[in-house]
Parts: sequence; structure tokens; C-alpha cells
Amino acid sequence: MRDRLNKDIYLGVDGGGTKTAFTLIDSSGEVLAQHLAGSSYYLQVGIERLTEMLMEGIAKVCPDPATLGFAFFGLPAFGEDSRFDPLIAQLPREMLGHDRFTVGNDMVCGWAGSLGGRDGINIVSGTGSIAYGERRGKSARAGGWGEIFSDEGSAYWIATRGLQLFSRMSDGRSAPGPLLEALRDHFALKADLDLCGQVMGAEESRDSIAALSQIVATAANEGDRAAAEIFRAAAAELAEIVDAVARQLDFGTDEDIPVSWSGGVFRSGDLVTAPFKARLASMDARYRFVEPVADPTLGAALYALRCANDFPARQMTETAKQA
Repeated sequence: MRDRLNKDIYLGVDGGGTKTAFTLIDSSGEVLAQHLAGSSYYLQVGIERLTEMLMEGIAKVCPDPATLGFAFFGLPAFGEDSRFDPLIAQLPREMLGHDRFTVGNDMVCGWAGSLGGRDGINIVSGTGSIAYGERRGKSARAGGWGEIFSDEGSAYWIATRGLQLFSRMSDGRSAPGPLLEALRDHFALKADLDLCGQVMGAEESRDSIAALSQIVATAANEGDRAAAEIFRAAAAELAEIVDAVARQLDFGTDEDIPVSWSGGVFRSGDLVTAPFKARLASMDARYRFVEPVADPTLGAALYALRCANDFPARQMTETAKQA
């Protein structure tokens, strides 16, 4: 890669609660280097660890950050706490040695990748859930308020409802299905109530609880109707989040509303995708479904390239403000 450092290069950082991807591209969009690191969810790992991880990741893909044309850092929870946002927004300055960067929420990475930076809405359903969209220079988001009282339709949301269904099946409040034995086997339970100690006593992490959604998906695919209903409910919640963004962006009556998706929950296939599309189509005939163009890791770098094109104009505006 060193012989290409004299060309325009752009860094995208796609952060997440489980992993963070660093992607370096050139002006044609060709990937030059990539690195995968751990969580960048500062509420979980702390600001100090976030700083260390970002420094290490940048060094892995770009030994000389001064050569970067621009960098975009899409980080989870950014924009959701005015006490910490100013600090996080300035973290890359010392790492890069220049101001050719911007920090945003990781939802932007999913949108930029799925829609290729074009107007429309992207819904992310991974550990958490959130939708982000742009139309004619206006942007909007919905969802993503956190797992305690939001993140509807996410892997965490699906998993907690799967655990709830397990308790109902064990008690006899719901008919037993494949999920009952699946979770017994997963946790090697000697008694069903031991699940309390496994999940709460061991202080399972947000990510490890979210991962249980895969067991719920397997049970649904094996004919567990109650488990399948959890995914239909998740699809309905995700559709509501998208529709909230569409209303904020105020699409015209004669406009299509492009919608794409990203995140691990959508990899469960028709369990979510089919009812999600059906629910949105029933809400508004203008929705047009767009298969993801690229994943969020590339989306972060493509967004950096887009920001680079706007940077000189923004710089002139800031200079004018200071004059």
C-alpha cells in the first residue's frame, strides 16, 4: 500500500457494540486496507479504551494519517449525550494530526453502504436498532434509544422476548415449543429456573444476550410458532421506525421512498425481511425496496469520500464565521 500513499485516500470507521471495522479506500472506492477490532460502544468500554482502540486501528490501516484526504468515524451512541459528544467529536484530532475528519453515529455507515449514499432510508437491526435517512440534504433518524426501553426489533429485543417465552413455556402459560429445549441445551440447565442465574447472576453482557436471538431464529425455523411470532413483531416494529423517518423527511406524494437494511437480524432471512416488507408496503405504496449496495464497513469509507468533497466549502464557511 505504501506506493499508493501519494494518492487521495479515505478512512472509514464503522463502530459497533460488538466490533469496529477500519476501512481505507482510494478515490475510486477500491479497498486498500482493512482491520477489525472490538467494541467502540463507549458506554460499555469507556472513553479511555475507545481512544486506545481507535489509535491502534488507524495505525493498522494507515501508518501515516497525515496522508488521509478525509476520515469518518461512525460510532455507536454518538449524538445521544451532550455531556460526552464534544469530547468524542474531538478524539481523532490528535490521532490524525489534522482536522480532515468528522464524527457521527454509526447509523450513517449502514445508510451510506446500503444506499450508496443516495437519498432514502436505511434500517439497522443488529445488537440494537435504528433508522437513518436523507432526502435533498435533510437528514432524520428514529429508534436507537437503547436496549432498556427501545431498540425495538433488534437482536437484543428478540432475545429478551425469547427468554420471556421460555419462562412462559416452562410455567405452562404458553404451549411448549422447540425454543424450550433449545435454551435448556444452550445453557445446560439442570432446572429451568437456573436460567435466572445464567442470565442475571452472571451479568451477561448486552452482546451475549443479543446473540441468543440466533437460538430464537433456529427455533422459529424448526416450527416454533410463538418464536416465529417474535420475528413478525420485530418486523412490525422495524417498519414503524422506518415510517417515522419517512414522515420526518416529508417525501412528496409522487416520490418513491427507497428503503434498504443492514445488521445481523436481517441475515435471519425471510423470518424478518418478508414481514418487514409486507408491513411497510401496507403502510404506504411509495416504499421501494433496495437490496444493500455495500456493507456498513465500506459505507463508512464511502461517506468519508463524500465528506471530503464537501470539506473545502465547509472550511471556507468556518473561516468566514471567524473573520
